Amino acid sequence: MDNKVRLFLVLLSSLLIFALGTYRILTKDLSVIPLFVAYIFAITGLIGIVANAVKLIRNVSN
Repeated sequence: MDNKVRLFLVLLSSLLIFALGTYRILTKDLSVIPLFVAYIFAITGLIGIVANAVKLIRNVSN
């Protein structure tokens, strides 16, 4: 698998984790996920988005 494709897939999965956590925090709709876990999802998803976006931009520019 190409490195760019792998970075894009990891970026997409981080975005989904962030979206799930943020959705739970804002709507309080998914009662299966505790609020503490939703905050962890949102924070780690955001960190993953930023880190992988930087890697992807550096990889594309080379």
